[in-house]
Amino acid sequence: MQQVHPNILLRCRKGDKKAFRAVVEQHEGMVFSLALKLLCDEDEAMDAAQETFIRVWLNMNDYQEERTLFSTWVYSIASHVCLDRLKHKRRQVPLPEDEQVFTTYLTDRSPSRQLENKEWISIVRILAEGLSEKQRLVFTLSHLEGLDSAEIEQVTGLNDRQIKSNLYVARLHIRQQLKRLGYESDE
Repeated sequence: MQQVHPNILLRCRKGDKKAFRAVVEQHEGMVFSLALKLLCDEDEAMDAAQETFIRVWLNMNDYQEERTLFSTWVYSIASHVCLDRLKHKRRQVPLPEDEQVFTTYLTDRSPSRQLENKEWISIVRILAEGLSEKQRLVFTLSHLEGLDSAEIEQVTGLNDRQIKSNLYVARLHIRQQLKRLGYESDE
């Protein structure tokens, strides 16, 4: 992801809404993609994306470019917004009627990263429902968003051991569910 030019950030900090619009346009796909993968509901994801950018605008002066990349900071805010929504809902996440939404908003459009069919998307989403919020977040950031461990640490505030533990449990749970559904053999 291309980083925001320092002059744009400076203008945002001074209240320039036109500059902020450029920031939103640059990051809205990334934020919506993450929110959709975590919340599994298009309307909720749109609301979460909007709330994320409100928080980014209100906290722009708190961003410290020497500590983290701007996109990582935005990921962090989006992650917290989504986790808050998941905690408040604590409900079964319904499957959207239009699975095309997922393929439209994938962050990485390379052939190796595109999910092969609607069935696989549905399976991954169903399997993620059995995970805790942290496990779902770490799994999504790692496997669906392609972030490395250091970036996940910055986004979530979890240490490396916690990330590995949550990722291990998430993978184990998903592997067990895949076996139960007949998608993986015991070999």
